[in-house]
Amino acid sequence: MSYEPLALPDRVQLSDEDAITQSKALFDYMCKRHSVREYDTTPVPQEVIENIIATAGRAPSGANQQPWHFAAICDPDMKARIRAAAEEEERAFYSGGASDEWIAALEPIGTGVSKPHLTDAPWLIVVFAERYGINADGSRRKNYYVPESVGIAVGFLIAAIHNAGLVCLEHTPNPMKFLNELCDRPSNEKPIMILPVGHPTRDATIPKSAKKKKDLNQIMTVF
Repeated sequence: MSYEPLALPDRVQLSDEDAITQSKALFDYMCKRHSVREYDTTPVPQEVIENIIATAGRAPSGANQQPWHFAAICDPDMKARIRAAAEEEERAFYSGGASDEWIAALEPIGTGVSKPHLTDAPWLIVVFAERYGINADGSRRKNYYVPESVGIAVGFLIAAIHNAGLVCLEHTPNPMKFLNELCDRPSNEKPIMILPVGHPTRDATIPKSAKKKKDLNQIMTVF
Protein backbone atom coordinates (compact mmCIF):
# COMPACT_ATOMS: atom_id res chain seq x y z
CA MET A 1 0.00 0.00 0.00
CA SER A 2 1.66 3.24 -1.16
CA TYR A 3 1.38 6.70 0.35
CA GLU A 4 -1.59 8.69 -0.89
CA PRO A 5 -2.26 12.10 0.68
CA LEU A 6 -5.80 12.95 1.72
CA ALA A 7 -6.98 16.47 2.43
CA LEU A 8 -7.59 16.98 6.16
CA PRO A 9 -11.21 15.76 6.41
CA ASP A 10 -12.11 17.38 9.73
CA ARG A 11 -11.15 20.66 11.32
CA VAL A 12 -11.91 21.29 14.98
CA GLN A 13 -9.61 24.25 15.61
CA LEU A 14 -10.81 26.94 18.04
CA SER A 15 -9.95 30.52 18.78
CA ASP A 16 -7.40 30.99 21.56
CA GLU A 17 -10.14 32.11 23.92
CA ASP A 18 -12.38 29.13 23.16
CA ALA A 19 -9.41 26.76 23.34
CA ILE A 20 -8.57 27.99 26.84
CA THR A 21 -12.20 27.64 27.94
CA GLN A 22 -12.66 24.18 26.44
CA SER A 23 -9.32 22.80 27.66
CA LYS A 24 -10.06 24.02 31.19
CA ALA A 25 -13.54 22.46 31.05
CA LEU A 26 -12.07 19.10 30.08
CA PHE A 27 -9.47 19.36 32.82
CA ASP A 28 -12.17 20.09 35.39
CA TYR A 29 -14.21 17.12 34.18
CA MET A 30 -11.24 14.74 34.17
CA CYS A 31 -10.51 15.79 37.76
CA LYS A 32 -13.76 14.00 38.59
CA ARG A 33 -12.45 10.70 37.19
CA HIS A 34 -11.74 8.11 39.87
CA SER A 35 -10.67 4.49 39.88
CA VAL A 36 -13.46 2.67 41.72
CA ARG A 37 -13.58 -0.79 43.33
CA GLU A 38 -17.22 -0.92 44.46
CA TYR A 39 -19.72 -1.45 41.64
CA ASP A 40 -23.48 -1.38 41.43
CA THR A 41 -24.84 -4.32 39.47
CA THR A 42 -27.14 -2.09 37.39
CA PRO A 43 -26.77 -3.13 33.72
CA VAL A 44 -25.07 -0.87 31.18
CA PRO A 45 -26.39 -1.02 27.59
CA GLN A 46 -24.08 -2.85 25.19
CA GLU A 47 -24.30 0.09 22.78
CA VAL A 48 -22.55 2.27 25.36
CA ILE A 49 -19.69 -0.22 25.62
CA GLU A 50 -19.49 -0.45 21.82
CA ASN A 51 -19.21 3.33 21.53
CA ILE A 52 -16.52 3.42 24.21
CA ILE A 53 -14.42 0.74 22.51
CA ALA A 54 -14.95 2.34 19.09
CA THR A 55 -13.54 5.54 20.59
CA ALA A 56 -10.47 3.67 21.87
CA GLY A 57 -10.03 2.28 18.36
CA ARG A 58 -9.56 5.81 17.04
CA ALA A 59 -6.27 6.16 18.90
CA PRO A 60 -3.11 6.77 16.86
CA SER A 61 -0.67 3.86 16.56
CA GLY A 62 2.75 3.06 15.18
CA ALA A 63 2.50 2.71 11.37
CA ASN A 64 -1.29 2.73 11.89
CA GLN A 65 -1.12 -0.98 12.71
CA GLN A 66 -3.68 -0.67 15.54
CA PRO A 67 -2.17 -3.56 17.55
CA TRP A 68 -5.03 -3.99 20.00
CA HIS A 69 -8.18 -5.94 20.66
CA PHE A 70 -10.87 -5.34 23.28
CA ALA A 71 -12.95 -8.22 24.64
CA ALA A 72 -16.16 -6.98 26.28
CA ILE A 73 -17.57 -9.47 28.76
CA CYS A 74 -20.94 -9.38 30.52
CA ASP A 75 -21.41 -13.16 30.86
CA PRO A 76 -21.53 -13.97 34.62
CA ASP A 77 -19.73 -17.31 34.25
CA MET A 78 -16.84 -15.75 32.34
CA LYS A 79 -16.55 -12.98 34.90
CA ALA A 80 -16.53 -15.53 37.72
CA ARG A 81 -13.70 -17.48 36.05
CA ILE A 82 -11.67 -14.31 35.62
CA ARG A 83 -12.20 -13.34 39.25
CA ALA A 84 -11.19 -16.78 40.52
CA ALA A 85 -7.98 -16.73 38.47
CA ALA A 86 -7.19 -13.14 39.45
CA GLU A 87 -7.64 -13.87 43.15
CA GLU A 88 -5.41 -16.94 42.87
CA GLU A 89 -2.65 -14.76 41.42
CA GLU A 90 -3.23 -12.12 44.11
CA ARG A 91 -2.86 -14.71 46.88
CA ALA A 92 0.53 -15.68 45.47
CA PHE A 93 1.46 -12.00 45.15
CA TYR A 94 0.59 -11.04 48.72
CA SER A 95 1.98 -14.22 50.28
CA GLY A 96 5.53 -13.65 49.12
CA GLY A 97 5.51 -13.03 45.39
CA ALA A 98 5.97 -9.29 45.82
CA SER A 99 8.78 -7.40 47.52
CA ASP A 100 8.22 -5.57 50.80
CA GLU A 101 8.79 -2.29 48.94
CA TRP A 102 6.01 -3.11 46.46
CA ILE A 103 3.58 -4.10 49.22
CA ALA A 104 4.38 -0.88 51.08
CA ALA A 105 3.72 1.20 47.96
CA LEU A 106 0.29 -0.43 47.60
CA GLU A 107 -0.72 0.00 51.24
CA PRO A 108 -2.20 3.53 50.85
CA ILE A 109 -4.30 2.25 47.93
CA GLY A 110 -5.96 -0.41 50.07
CA THR A 111 -5.68 -3.28 47.59
CA GLY A 112 -5.94 -6.91 48.62
CA VAL A 113 -6.65 -10.45 47.46
CA SER A 114 -10.43 -10.09 47.13
CA LYS A 115 -11.59 -8.76 43.74
CA PRO A 116 -15.42 -8.49 43.93
CA HIS A 117 -15.41 -5.78 41.29
CA LEU A 118 -14.60 -8.42 38.68
CA THR A 119 -18.01 -10.01 39.17
CA ASP A 120 -20.07 -7.06 40.44
CA ALA A 121 -19.35 -4.73 37.52
CA PRO A 122 -21.79 -5.32 34.64
CA TRP A 123 -18.96 -5.35 32.11
CA LEU A 124 -15.31 -6.32 31.97
CA ILE A 125 -13.17 -5.04 29.13
CA VAL A 126 -10.04 -7.12 28.55
CA VAL A 127 -7.37 -5.28 26.56
CA PHE A 128 -5.10 -7.40 24.37
CA ALA A 129 -1.87 -6.19 22.77
CA GLU A 130 -0.99 -7.73 19.41
CA ARG A 131 2.70 -8.51 19.86
CA TYR A 132 3.14 -9.26 16.16
CA GLY A 133 0.80 -9.45 13.19
CA ILE A 134 0.00 -12.49 11.10
CA ASN A 135 -0.17 -12.18 7.33
CA ALA A 136 -2.71 -13.96 5.14
CA ASP A 137 -0.14 -16.67 4.33
CA GLY A 138 0.50 -17.34 8.03
CA SER A 139 3.85 -15.56 8.20
CA ARG A 140 4.65 -13.09 10.97
CA ARG A 141 4.55 -9.34 10.51
CA LYS A 142 6.45 -7.06 12.86
CA ASN A 143 4.34 -4.54 14.74
CA TYR A 144 5.95 -1.27 15.75
CA TYR A 145 5.61 0.65 19.02
CA VAL A 146 3.11 -1.82 20.44
CA PRO A 147 3.31 -0.80 24.15
CA GLU A 148 3.11 2.88 23.25
CA SER A 149 0.22 2.39 20.83
CA VAL A 150 -1.83 0.23 23.19
CA GLY A 151 -1.10 2.61 26.05
CA ILE A 152 -2.55 5.50 24.04
CA ALA A 153 -5.63 3.41 23.16
CA VAL A 154 -6.19 2.56 26.82
CA GLY A 155 -6.01 6.27 27.62
CA PHE A 156 -8.71 6.90 25.04
CA LEU A 157 -10.71 4.01 26.52
CA ILE A 158 -10.58 5.32 30.09
CA ALA A 159 -11.48 8.85 28.99
CA ALA A 160 -14.43 7.49 26.97
CA ILE A 161 -15.63 5.47 29.97
CA HIS A 162 -15.57 8.60 32.13
CA ASN A 163 -17.25 10.63 29.40
CA ALA A 164 -20.13 8.12 29.42
CA GLY A 165 -20.69 8.74 33.13
CA LEU A 166 -19.22 5.39 34.15
CA VAL A 167 -16.28 4.32 36.28
CA CYS A 168 -13.58 1.72 35.82
CA LEU A 169 -10.57 0.21 37.55
CA GLU A 170 -7.27 -0.63 35.90
CA HIS A 171 -6.42 -4.24 36.82
CA THR A 172 -3.21 -5.60 35.30
CA PRO A 173 -3.22 -9.40 35.06
CA ASN A 174 0.17 -11.04 35.53
CA PRO A 175 0.12 -13.74 34.42
CA MET A 176 -3.34 -14.56 33.11
CA LYS A 177 -2.66 -16.37 29.86
CA PHE A 178 -5.93 -18.27 30.19
CA LEU A 179 -7.65 -15.08 29.00
CA ASN A 180 -6.55 -15.89 25.44
CA GLU A 181 -8.46 -19.17 25.47
CA LEU A 182 -11.42 -17.75 27.40
CA CYS A 183 -11.79 -14.82 24.99
CA ASP A 184 -10.86 -16.86 21.90
CA ARG A 185 -7.84 -14.70 21.11
CA PRO A 186 -4.74 -15.95 19.21
CA SER A 187 -1.37 -16.58 20.83
CA ASN A 188 0.20 -13.49 19.24
CA GLU A 189 -1.96 -11.35 21.51
CA LYS A 190 -1.12 -10.70 25.15
CA PRO A 191 -3.73 -9.65 27.76
CA ILE A 192 -2.43 -6.53 29.45
CA MET A 193 -5.36 -5.09 31.36
CA ILE A 194 -8.83 -5.86 32.67
CA LEU A 195 -11.16 -2.96 33.29
CA PRO A 196 -14.41 -3.52 35.21
CA VAL A 197 -16.86 -0.92 33.90
CA GLY A 198 -20.14 0.24 35.40
CA HIS A 199 -21.74 2.53 37.97
CA PRO A 200 -20.31 3.02 41.47
CA THR A 201 -22.33 1.90 44.48
CA ARG A 202 -23.98 4.61 46.60
CA ASP A 203 -21.38 4.07 49.33
CA ALA A 204 -18.36 3.66 47.02
CA THR A 205 -15.06 4.95 48.34
CA ILE A 206 -11.64 5.75 46.93
CA PRO A 207 -8.27 5.86 48.71
CA LYS A 208 -7.56 9.30 50.14
CA SER A 209 -4.05 9.04 48.67
CA ALA A 210 -5.52 8.80 45.16
CA LYS A 211 -6.49 12.48 45.35
CA LYS A 212 -2.86 13.49 45.70
CA LYS A 213 -1.75 14.41 42.20
CA LYS A 214 1.52 16.06 41.27
CA ASP A 215 1.38 19.80 40.65
CA LEU A 216 1.73 21.04 37.10
CA ASN A 217 5.22 22.36 37.79
CA GLN A 218 6.27 18.83 38.73
CA ILE A 219 5.11 17.23 35.49
CA MET A 220 5.71 20.03 32.99
CA THR A 221 8.79 21.90 31.82
CA VAL A 222 8.45 24.81 29.39
CA PHE A 223 11.39 25.79 27.18
